[in-house]
Amino acid sequence: MSGETELRVTFFPPLYLQRRIWVLDVLRREKVTEIVDIGCGEGQLLAVLCQPASSLPPPDPDTLTSPSDATSTTLEAGDLDLHPTRIAGLDISSHALASAIEDTSPAAANASYTRWEPLEVNIWHGGLEIFNQAFVNAECIVATEVVEHLPETILADFAPMIMGVYHPRLLLVTTPSYGFNARFSPPGLTNTATGFPDPTKRTDRVFRHHDHKFEWTIDEFREWCKGIAQEWGYDVDMTTIGRAQEKDEWGRDAELGGASQVAAFKRLEGDAWATTREEKSTQMKERSRSQKEHRLLETHHYDAHVRAGKRGSAEEITKAILDKFEEWEEAQLRLEEIWFVEEIGAMCGGWFEVLIEAVEGSAKFDLQRRKGQRRGDWLVLLVGGGPGKKKASSEWAPEQPTIDLFEEVLQEGYRSEDDPGFDWGSGLYTSDSGVDLSWDISKDDNAWGRQSAWTCDSSDDVVESWGRWSTLSAAWDIDRPE
Repeated sequence: MSGETELRVTFFPPLYLQRRIWVLDVLRREKVTEIVDIGCGEGQLLAVLCQPASSLPPPDPDTLTSPSDATSTTLEAGDLDLHPTRIAGLDISSHALASAIEDTSPAAANASYTRWEPLEVNIWHGGLEIFNQAFVNAECIVATEVVEHLPETILADFAPMIMGVYHPRLLLVTTPSYGFNARFSPPGLTNTATGFPDPTKRTDRVFRHHDHKFEWTIDEFREWCKGIAQEWGYDVDMTTIGRAQEKDEWGRDAELGGASQVAAFKRLEGDAWATTREEKSTQMKERSRSQKEHRLLETHHYDAHVRAGKRGSAEEITKAILDKFEEWEEAQLRLEEIWFVEEIGAMCGGWFEVLIEAVEGSAKFDLQRRKGQRRGDWLVLLVGGGPGKKKASSEWAPEQPTIDLFEEVLQEGYRSEDDPGFDWGSGLYTSDSGVDLSWDISKDDNAWGRQSAWTCDSSDDVVESWGRWSTLSAAWDIDRPE
């Protein structure tokens, strides 16, 4: 099929960001504190998880001297935050892991943000088919754009090792949706010019990337997910994400669904299932013991603020707030403006609820809040008013990072000419699972052609204005940078 007949397909946000957003939303909703990223690559998801939460999780009731409806209200979606205390990444590429080590280092952290919780980061080198005691009973394991790159022998080990041996409470998986590929062509035509024929020769399908060992239809993915969930004792929810911005002129959008398939597995509890997993995974565990162990390349430790969990008195906090009203010559401030004054956050011990309590308990302030509104946007009015000179936002707001998660907009194509290959056992294979494959592979003579990443993210993303979009036309590699 010629390039002229290929259809324009764009995503907003870019598809790799939509996958990442889905992962982060699940982690927040489930209040996950421990994450293992299988196929972490350059560590972009890990780097996001290293960013500190703006405050501590809600405190025990005993911490507050006068709890109220405002301090105990259910958090709105916009107020939910992640509070990881332990994260780990595993990949087969030492080249990619060098970036992961650098990007998850405390030295790379944005010093403008106060860290209220300690964090441990472990970066491991090795294959997913090898047992690692550190991953057993992990709270959540993530595998984004990984399974489609696995040879049959390694894919067969995925569920027994991940769901049987490690049996995390949650397992999050993403993979391309083969059915969506039809969206790049008019009905009856197939993109053989820039797509990639099935390298295994098992099917006559054309894939999005030359290293994909398969791409599942929605029904095939659903069958695989339900099968492993039933075998290993998990519930599973599946859907697709990543709809094209353009309306398909043949009306196929509803039928084809999204470009990426996602599945969230949740472990079934009980002694019976625990025994079943233990018995069924014993052989897998024993077989892996004869293989080369994972190698721990680096451990990072992030320290919490010295006053984290050590609140001051309401009087001390109230005085500090009044001082800021006076300094900024304001009659009203949002709670978030007050919170990001570091000394005030420290007086509160890192608990946003302590700030709310101090404001509510003082006759000098009037707390204005609306149902459905983020707590950070609640207004604090100075009783009696004050002058109206507006301070500069830089006086209270933390400096914004140079690259924001929601500003990483780039052009996504169907393939990358620079995609490095690697050898996992017998077959050469590569991963597009989120990698911007424009690395200089000459930096590591041994890294590529022998091994590479199952990665999900890329630090080499082209940063554009958030008002633009990610384009797919002519080239299909829509599963590039994660």
